[in-house]
Amino acid sequence: MRYIVLLSAAAAAAMAGGYKIPESSINGTALSAAYVAASHGADAAYYNPAAMVYNEDANLFEADMTYIGLSSIDFDGTSDYSSKKENFLVPTLHFASKKLGDNGARVGLSVIVPAGLSKRWDHSTPKATAEEFTLQTVEVNPSFAVPLSDTVSFGAGFRIIHTSGIVKSSAAVSRDMEGSAIDYGYNIALLYKPTQALNLAATYRSNIDLSVEGNAKLYSGSTLAYNGDVSVSVPVPAALNLAASYTFGHGTTVEAVFERTMWSAYDYLDFNYPVSIGGLAPYFDAPVRKNWENTNTYRLGLTQKYDKWTAMAGVAYDETPVPEATLGYELPDSDAWIVSLGGRYQLNDQWNIGLAGLVDLKQSREVHNTSINGEFSNARAYLVTAGIEYRF
Repeated sequence: MRYIVLLSAAAAAAMAGGYKIPESSINGTALSAAYVAASHGADAAYYNPAAMVYNEDANLFEADMTYIGLSSIDFDGTSDYSSKKENFLVPTLHFASKKLGDNGARVGLSVIVPAGLSKRWDHSTPKATAEEFTLQTVEVNPSFAVPLSDTVSFGAGFRIIHTSGIVKSSAAVSRDMEGSAIDYGYNIALLYKPTQALNLAATYRSNIDLSVEGNAKLYSGSTLAYNGDVSVSVPVPAALNLAASYTFGHGTTVEAVFERTMWSAYDYLDFNYPVSIGGLAPYFDAPVRKNWENTNTYRLGLTQKYDKWTAMAGVAYDETPVPEATLGYELPDSDAWIVSLGGRYQLNDQWNIGLAGLVDLKQSREVHNTSINGEFSNARAYLVTAGIEYRF
């Protein structure tokens, strides 16, 4: 499989601004990821491991599949052209255990895709620097939770991310790169229940630098000019979530989430070779300034429980971290509105099924910098998540 190591890979709205993917379960998609303080079930292991303490006393397992469709992005400038459409299927798994002893401790495990996707161009102008950027990551996230009191619980996890990918550019000097990496981080969570109806939560995921190493082929025309090692480091940034949820007596839960993502960790992009290639392709060798900015995301989720049905809806506003001065074809990102709907149905005491959909609407963005002069528009992402949860 061919994937890229560059973060810019995710030119699409399916993710948080930049290239994160916060929608990793039925509930996460249905609520636009406004699912931190009121996390429950198997996917609490990922969204807020501290919340596993308040799950029912059973082992919970959830398996989901998410379709991600990315629209073509239109560019209007000296020439008009569009990127290619993209389609992906992303599986995720979640497990949360029953109580492991008298103190009520729990353990969990999530296998998710925290970042990635793809952007490809056919037109000669964007192909010179970004013919294809595609990123695949898989995260394995074991976690645990313990009650600190009747109203406070703590959770933590260990993050293992595998990255693989490629990057292509086609011009007078072309490049074809592949690489992979395994990197590590952590996450922590705290949940406070001052009343039965009110939950207050905080979660933090550490920054993880994807330290990718692989092979690069550089061509001068049709001549292979370099075939050897290459490395690059790009971040999956740290993120802080502060959340509050309130459940009313008629089964309605409202949750608000403030997310701060530390995208300033992406200061520059620098491919490293064991030998100098500056004479061949200085623009492939010199560090490229990115200067991304920390961002805020505001999420609101609504859950309504019935007898066997649970209905959910969400909305979010997501800021882009990409400044105009360093925006490129590999990630023509912009601020976005996100809306979502979903539901679950309880089949019996052991099984429930769910379906959710989300639309991410990127705003049009005019860009005037040293390499781009025009407007990007019509960027959209569509997510559909289907899955099943089993209690045992």
